[in-house]
Amino acid sequence: MSIDTIIETIHLFPILDAKLMELLHSLTADEWNMQTVAKRWKVKDVAAHLLDGNLRGLSISRDNYFGEKPENIHSYQDIVDFLNQLNMSWTNATKRLSPQVITDLLESTGKAYYEHLKTLSSFDDAVFSVAWAGQETSPNWFHIAREYTEKFLHQQQIRDTVGKPGIMTRDLFYPFIDTLMFAFPHTYKEVEAETGTIVSIEVTTDIGGIWSIIKTENGWNLDKSYHLKANSKLFIDPETAWKLFSKSWRPEQVIEKVKMAGDCNLAKQALHMVAFMA
Repeated sequence: MSIDTIIETIHLFPILDAKLMELLHSLTADEWNMQTVAKRWKVKDVAAHLLDGNLRGLSISRDNYFGEKPENIHSYQDIVDFLNQLNMSWTNATKRLSPQVITDLLESTGKAYYEHLKTLSSFDDAVFSVAWAGQETSPNWFHIAREYTEKFLHQQQIRDTVGKPGIMTRDLFYPFIDTLMFAFPHTYKEVEAETGTIVSIEVTTDIGGIWSIIKTENGWNLDKSYHLKANSKLFIDPETAWKLFSKSWRPEQVIEKVKMAGDCNLAKQALHMVAFMA
């Protein structure tokens, strides 16, 4: 599976945004203040972070205005630290905003950001690479899919917290997890194995699927074929998958929730896959 294989997500943005509006309008004052699985953020903080994503996306991608720029970036961790600092400064500032103001701004900026993303040519270089996939340059379709995963993840964090399901469906979850799997080969970049070795992840239930990586002379390649006979396989349910691969849960927290077949030591490496800048 190459980066030329597009995962279409742009048509899902209005659907996901509409569900977000419905969700936020339904929240009580107490629910806005509930602690989420994202340890530093309550529900209101997560909603504010979604707003930041829209505003920064419009400013940078549409208006070519970058605002704060990172300095002294020498590693992947430096980028993560910079983004975490940006995120915290924003959520701290938005504590002075009411839930209604945040909701109204999310509605207007969500529509504007979607309209902008529709103008991007799929295979032109994106304004930012998808670093968690190990890329230095990424096409716009992958950047858009990455933005979709951000919107899906943070809405799901809110829904998980307040007990209001609604987006863990095949139509919405599968494109999310399918995009995350581009981090699968990168997770094994330092793992030595014989050429031809196959490691698979099966996300169970009808909203999941099977993804494999195959060891070649040049590294690990992603493959979505169902007929491959894996040397090592990880079975994980969708609920555990979105929390683990976003680093909301750690490998040691899920080891009793997953199953493995074949070479278990090789399969355990998949538990360290993170498809977000976290």
